[in-house]
Amino acid sequence: MAVKKVALLTAGGLAPCLSSAVGRLIERYSEKSPDTEIIAYISGYKGLLQGLSIPITPEIRLHASTLYAHGGSPIGNSRVKLTNQADCEKRGLVQPGENPLEVAANQLVKDGVDVLHTIGGDDTNTTAADLAAYLAENNYQLNVVGLPKTIDNDVFPIQQSLGAWTAAEEGARYFANVVAEHNANPRMLIVHEVMGRNCGWLTAYTAKIYHEHLQQQHFLPELGLSRIRKDVHAVFIPEMEIDMAAETTRLGRIMDEHDNVNLFISEGAGVDAIVKEMQASGEEIPRDAFGHIKLDAVNPGAWFGKQFAKQIGAEKVLIQKSGYYARAAASNAEDLALIKACADVAVDSAQQGIGGVVGHDEDQNNELRAIEFPRIAGGKPFNIDEPWFNELLAEIGQTKGARLDVSH
Repeated sequence: MAVKKVALLTAGGLAPCLSSAVGRLIERYSEKSPDTEIIAYISGYKGLLQGLSIPITPEIRLHASTLYAHGGSPIGNSRVKLTNQADCEKRGLVQPGENPLEVAANQLVKDGVDVLHTIGGDDTNTTAADLAAYLAENNYQLNVVGLPKTIDNDVFPIQQSLGAWTAAEEGARYFANVVAEHNANPRMLIVHEVMGRNCGWLTAYTAKIYHEHLQQQHFLPELGLSRIRKDVHAVFIPEMEIDMAAETTRLGRIMDEHDNVNLFISEGAGVDAIVKEMQASGEEIPRDAFGHIKLDAVNPGAWFGKQFAKQIGAEKVLIQKSGYYARAAASNAEDLALIKACADVAVDSAQQGIGGVVGHDEDQNNELRAIEFPRIAGGKPFNIDEPWFNELLAEIGQTKGARLDVSH
């Protein structure tokens, strides 16, 4: 397939891979096909619908590696579902009666685009799948190749999504400072709420990295500077049942002995119980354009803090959320290597006329390839039987709960 012009867009929430992925795609095209024209749509699918783009100039190509050192997305994101016509009309992205998929397709044709590269999570890629299907069904000669961005690490059947490793590392770094607040007040309960929606991978891996970091530090327990006071005392995730009575007893003992308790909570943990409480009191459940519950409004960390505070005798509760700090970071070395590998395959696939989302395919012996769009889906749960997770629970003294079938 002769690829004369490609377009890039980033969409959804931020992740520590967007800037690097944009940079590597530009670099790879410049290496393999320097005559291929590149544009970038501003603010994701919003920019595509509105025809807002910027050209990737020779100067940008020359300095594309600069993007590796930065977080966020230089070209901007938005949350737009192309199959949600009512929402697109309400936001003024299309005229009344217009099909957003058709508007997007026609804009790509108008801009002379042969390949659209999308960089986003499950919502972005399911939207890309809808667009790819529409293009094929209506005989548009266009290809769509996606990259799997999400700190949630919850995309079927992709082994590891871009940015998740970095987000976990940054979340651990964030809590390494926050945890010192246990010195500020007796009997302190610190709740570290971690992003991840209904997937507990990010919370669990953040706790793992933080716990391992503590094991490398020196302490002076004779003066009150002890590892146990700074450690993770419990990890609560959506995929694992919580025995509240048993955990209250266990955490109460820790509070009595060490004067503080530190919890790592997934933002998706306990959401069903919280929603039931809100509905019972007549509160409206806030949702986004994709139908997801707005977890910042539901506030699971505060709910868990309230549940445990009285039971374990906490004098003060501190709720801290690392999400925005972690997701806006620049890619770490591990993620950057994965981003480069995926971006290179994305360019190769585009030039071969192969569409899909690039990642290590768990159903194909983890081969790095463009995975067919119909096989891409969000909502992959964290496997609580991962050996490293079982080791973490054992080391912090938490009994492993039963596996829960998480609703996504």
